[in-house]
Amino acid sequence: MRRVVALRLQAALATAAIAGTIGMVLPGIQASAASGSATGYATSNGGTTGGSGGQTVRATTGTAIHAALCSRASSSTPITIEVEGTINHGNTSKVSGGSCNTADGVIELKQISNVTIIGVGNGAVFDQLGIHIREAGNIIIQNVTVRNVKKSGSPTSNGGDAIGMESDVRNVWVDHVTLEASGGESEGFDGLFDMKNNTQYVTLSYSILRNSGRGGLIGSSESDLSNGFITFHHNLYENIDSRTPLLRGGIAHIYNNFYINLNESGINSRAGARAKVENNYFKDSKDVLGTFYTDEAGYWQVSGNTFDNVTWSSPGSENNPAGPNPQSNTTVSIPYSYSLDGAGCVPDIVRQTAGANKGLQVSNGNCSPQTPTATPTSPTPTASPTPGGTNLSIGAGSDGSSKGDGTSYGNVRDGDMSTYWSPAGSTGDISIKWGSAKTVSRIIIREASGATGAIGSWQVINGDTGAVLKSGSGAGAITFAPTSLSKITFRIAGSTGTPKVAEFETYAG
Repeated sequence: MRRVVALRLQAALATAAIAGTIGMVLPGIQASAASGSATGYATSNGGTTGGSGGQTVRATTGTAIHAALCSRASSSTPITIEVEGTINHGNTSKVSGGSCNTADGVIELKQISNVTIIGVGNGAVFDQLGIHIREAGNIIIQNVTVRNVKKSGSPTSNGGDAIGMESDVRNVWVDHVTLEASGGESEGFDGLFDMKNNTQYVTLSYSILRNSGRGGLIGSSESDLSNGFITFHHNLYENIDSRTPLLRGGIAHIYNNFYINLNESGINSRAGARAKVENNYFKDSKDVLGTFYTDEAGYWQVSGNTFDNVTWSSPGSENNPAGPNPQSNTTVSIPYSYSLDGAGCVPDIVRQTAGANKGLQVSNGNCSPQTPTATPTSPTPTASPTPGGTNLSIGAGSDGSSKGDGTSYGNVRDGDMSTYWSPAGSTGDISIKWGSAKTVSRIIIREASGATGAIGSWQVINGDTGAVLKSGSGAGAITFAPTSLSKITFRIAGSTGTPKVAEFETYAG
């Protein structure tokens, strides 16, 4: 089937602008950990906590995201990665390490667990770059935008999926994200939210999916029936041709979503799938529920839904629409507790809460937005004070990776803020070294004037053993366990612009 969406975009976006006046736009917030807690099936199978309890780092490039994953002690060490800015092909490269398995041109969450990726500050946009979750578990993605990911044309990423999960994935919570394309398959796009090859216990909540031929699928074919236990709630599906979602086998719970301008079909339950569909609002759409494009039947339990200007096709050998008077043909038992908003207010509450940069607001179960009970604030940037004790870098030696023109390794240990070292590119190493071992437990990285904030993710490395003493993001004071060494390295794994290290100070305490 062809999925032709591009010609509808102008009118659809105009409609969205008008519809946006239904509810107020809430201010964006910053968060240093996932705000609120997982809901739906993501709470089953032990729950979904992401990087809770682990280190928090900041990343402004895709390479820095990969570097943060690779800097962990193991592939399961918890980590929260705060993302700000635009992540694209130009700043997303493979990083190698024992705790990661990354690739160029895609955010690769492969063979890892216990990770949160959350947009902060002015927002995080993954532009033409997909997020791939594979052989992974306990993952949270929150408050980000992923747009215009292509499977054909240029550039391509993630098989054309905005967020794709496959191969033994467990417990993923995707919340308050905006996933969008600019057309259908003929324009080079594929699904916005796809799950296949044994993906289970996933929740998609308070998110926007729009302007795409395909909303998403559960199961890549009629024989891929190992997926399921998926919850969709309080999401906006707008100007989508089909697959909201396409469900092959398994169980889905679909409630309190707002569907508008579904052009060909909507929730497509087939190949024995069972969907509990309750208190959703369907508007200006066609064939919003049923089994479509196959003779392998799926099933549904319906209650409390509103069908506003919905049209229905006649039944055929490969089409079994649920309407015009949808009735249940199965029952689905839900193992978790949840609160239902009335369908009549769903357009309003979803418009107010769904998507990135909406303040992470949620419904209180009575059609009113509220802030989640646990909303951390962004950490205060570490200052660069003048500490007590002797700066051990004065009189020491220094070396590093290739340096930029007009800079010197020695400039980081001369006590002069007007001189600096820069790597030849946007990443690189700078080291302080001594003729005999020194005990170091604190360093201060001072950026040159005009370059403040350029340094993104980093690692502090014991130059004698290669051990990572600390990892994080942003320049300033960095403390770690007292370590005896003759060489210490500051490795810049990500940056915005050209990093300039004016001083690399080292202290015993």
